[in-house]
Amino acid sequence: MASQAISTAVDYVKAPLVYKGKVRELYDLGEHFLIVVTDRISAFDYVLDPAVPDKGNVLNSLSAFWFEQTAEMQPNHVVHTDVNKLGDVITEPELLRNRIMVTKKAERIDIECVVRGYITGGGWRQYQQTQAINGIELPAGLRKNERFQQPIFTPAAKNDVGHDEDIPFERMEELVGKDIAAELRDRSIKLYEFAHSYCAERGIVLADCKFEFGLIDGKVILIDEIFTPDSSRFWATDKYELDTEIDSMDKEPVRTYLLNSDWDKNSKPDPLPASVVEETTNRYRDIYRRLTGTELR
Repeated sequence: MASQAISTAVDYVKAPLVYKGKVRELYDLGEHFLIVVTDRISAFDYVLDPAVPDKGNVLNSLSAFWFEQTAEMQPNHVVHTDVNKLGDVITEPELLRNRIMVTKKAERIDIECVVRGYITGGGWRQYQQTQAINGIELPAGLRKNERFQQPIFTPAAKNDVGHDEDIPFERMEELVGKDIAAELRDRSIKLYEFAHSYCAERGIVLADCKFEFGLIDGKVILIDEIFTPDSSRFWATDKYELDTEIDSMDKEPVRTYLLNSDWDKNSKPDPLPASVVEETTNRYRDIYRRLTGTELR
């Protein structure tokens, strides 16, 4: 059974709200940050109503799972995910039990580190126009959804307002320096390859993903979220084929519904039907179960 959907945690957290993203809220605990993952859902740059039950629980629990799996190869920002350790900072601990993460404070590096193992989505659209992705020249004749011989690193400059901007690697070197750029690229590709193998054993294709990194005392650490349906493109192996639009294991029911509705695309859509919300909850719970081998508590 799905839990109560939460659009914001501000009424349940006795700490200053520092930042409110489309899905995550960041609170200041002094030495650390508290991240609360809400059930808000966005599509086509609009935050939609209503919130999707269990979405935040899945995103947070899945990130915690992956941070643990990758901790030895890549240090991360997690301090703990135990709501009981927060005492009276949280007024409704049961509501927030699976959706909190206490993290170290890092200086964010303003680059979205994107790794693509397959040519699809925005990468495919770039390739059709220029035979390149983020300035990386690619062979002629690639087919949509085809796997690259090697994963490619296609960074984006982070913008807090509007879209992140795809940039060539050389531009990333100018923004953050050659050493950090190379380190982020190599770490990102290594993480992708690890998760791609892990997913393949469970009947899932990890098509592409994005990471965020920060610095603590000059050392690179992984922050934000990792290998969730909001930061990665997962396909069921049995649905994988070339030259088609593959149904991804995420909020695809929401996108499909909106594209097939009479929404004008210039204003916030009407509330989603209950059936679409329920199907989306089921999608998030299913990817969690398939990746971790356990049901969401």
